[in-house]
Amino acid sequence: MLSVKISQNDICEFGFFARDELKFEILADVIGVDNLAKNGCFSVYYIFRRLDSALLCAWVDLSGDEIHTLSHIYRSANWAERECWDQFGIKFTNHPNLKRILNHKDFVGHPLRKDYPIDKGQLLFESDNLVDEMQKELVAKGLGDENEEFNTKFTFLNLGPSHPATHGTIRNFMALDGEKIKACVSEIGYLHRGFEKSCENHTYAQIIPYTDRLNYCSALLNNFAYARAIEGILGVQITDRAKFMRVILGELSRIIDHEVCLAAMFVDMGALTNYWYLYNPREKIYNFLSKLTGARFTNSFARIGGMAGDFFEGWESELLGCLDEVQKGVDDTLTLIENNRIYLDRVQNICKISAKDALSFGFTGPNLRASGVAYDLRKDAPYDFYDSFDFNVPVGSVGDIYDRMFVRFFEIKESISIIKQAIKSIPKGAINISDKDIMLPPKEQVYGNIESLINHFKLVFDGIKLPAGHYYSASEGANGELGFFTLSDEKPSPYRLKLRPPCFYALNAFSHMVDGTLIADSVLNLGSLNIIAGELDR
Repeated sequence: MLSVKISQNDICEFGFFARDELKFEILADVIGVDNLAKNGCFSVYYIFRRLDSALLCAWVDLSGDEIHTLSHIYRSANWAERECWDQFGIKFTNHPNLKRILNHKDFVGHPLRKDYPIDKGQLLFESDNLVDEMQKELVAKGLGDENEEFNTKFTFLNLGPSHPATHGTIRNFMALDGEKIKACVSEIGYLHRGFEKSCENHTYAQIIPYTDRLNYCSALLNNFAYARAIEGILGVQITDRAKFMRVILGELSRIIDHEVCLAAMFVDMGALTNYWYLYNPREKIYNFLSKLTGARFTNSFARIGGMAGDFFEGWESELLGCLDEVQKGVDDTLTLIENNRIYLDRVQNICKISAKDALSFGFTGPNLRASGVAYDLRKDAPYDFYDSFDFNVPVGSVGDIYDRMFVRFFEIKESISIIKQAIKSIPKGAINISDKDIMLPPKEQVYGNIESLINHFKLVFDGIKLPAGHYYSASEGANGELGFFTLSDEKPSPYRLKLRPPCFYALNAFSHMVDGTLIADSVLNLGSLNIIAGELDR
């Protein structure tokens, strides 16, 4: 990753230069950092991504607490900058809607600043009516006048949070003309649990269970992405067997995640039979994972430097049996829908997003590939031997709900193929590196050897030490680019750890995608984006 420090007065010029000259199509993340106690300033880090997998980190040390917005250059900056203001109080001048996004409207202070007490709780007693935000949206569309009272020629509807399709964590406030959506604004943050604040108060190894709860539909992928990020900073290579284990279990998690997404969508459109075809095999996978890791859902099976344990005896045949059931469930589902006119009318040419807009909004993963962009970190920046596996990257052509669903169907088939190849090729050997500064010694040594006992206690109490500096690492999560930005000051806990959640940027585009569609379409569109609240608002 190339890093460059720039002046805050040059940020807009640099944004245009990065997009138009350097061809960095995606602004992947915007990260705020509180350095007030160190050098008296805030810092803002920008992560730019190019489709050839090139990464650019530009950072700014602020004089004061203001910097110009990039939301007119990259649409992903809209929500990313709102989050920075919400969490740190950094103002982005000329931002179209700089207001709270993860914390509630009556929240006092900015919780990721170093002087904010971690145990301070603040309750909300009256929800935001979102009238001001809707008024801005209507004015921007030419459907209202900011000098008039709130527009009354439309019907207004809250879709969520108390709605099955929004899972109790998302609220979409809509202006309707009959059944047609004329404007929409979204409110998130209902699940906000302070993941990043908690990371600052735990050692690098202790953070692993917190990652389970990000995209909890594919917990192991979160484990592996985080562990790989820290391993990259340390400059260590895990063993070949551990890499193959991560590929097998990661692709298995991808299958589970896609099955949850697709099955829930079928329920949303009233197709319950398809739900069971996809969900029943998923339960068999959970039984396999429970037997392997000791947990069905949030597994915490990765370790920095390897894995928590090896496969059990006979795992290959049991896993292949699970994959056969997954394949049959997918085939049965496709038999029901591929030529089903009712289904096709519900999903084809509905809530389309172009490749250009998808890139500007920061789409990655299946949602970006559905718009015709064949970008996948497993292919474009391969890790864990992914370049040795034979698999395809499914892409769509229209970027509608149909494409977002079928990309996931075909990715399930590709994941099955990758797992079968890995089962045939997995090497024997150790699953962990032998580095006493990173890995805990085996328990049998701890119980019978004083040096190992001292090593164990020292590593638990002192933790892993990272070299000072800032780092960004990303893996291909089930929803897209799952990135971890780490700022280290050589202490056992990160000075700042920021998650790059793929569905945060997907939901940012939701209002744009449902404009002019029907209410029923918006429910399916939300499902097709696969919004998982654990990674959405952390």
